[in-house]
Amino acid sequence: MITYWTTLDSPLGPLLLTARPSGELTSLSLPGQKGGRTVQPGWRRDAGPFRAADEQLTAYFAGELTEFRLPLHSTGTPFRERVWAALDPIPYGATVSYGEIAARIGAPRAAVRAVGGAIGANPLLILRPCHRVIGSDGSLTGYAGGLERKVRLLTHEGVLQGTP
Repeated sequence: MITYWTTLDSPLGPLLLTARPSGELTSLSLPGQKGGRTVQPGWRRDAGPFRAADEQLTAYFAGELTEFRLPLHSTGTPFRERVWAALDPIPYGATVSYGEIAARIGAPRAAVRAVGGAIGANPLLILRPCHRVIGSDGSLTGYAGGLERKVRLLTHEGVLQGTP
């Protein structure tokens, strides 16, 4: 299957986006991201499939958009897919704990570490808002895109005080 890709400028650095031929976004990676994607031989650079993503991400970073409406496609284990689906409804400007995500998918409290691992493997940063998941004590735990970027995103969304 052909993978299309492009890069978009953002306040967090250049975003690498990939998509299927159908236009569904398959990843959004940040520079230096743990587990992030890199351009592979055979991928096709084409900004066409990413016009809506570009418009919506630009509006998000301008403070004009609070909910993405883009076709997404990610592939993972059934557990990871359940965790990722539980991220989608977390509203802009809100946070939930890893324990809350575990409860939402019907996993036992002991599965919080596994939930964290699945969240860390989210291939669609920003679009699937894993940055909105925090520790049960309110601590800002890890983020595959880097803790500084998590702070910037949560500040941008008004969860944290300060300048993004």
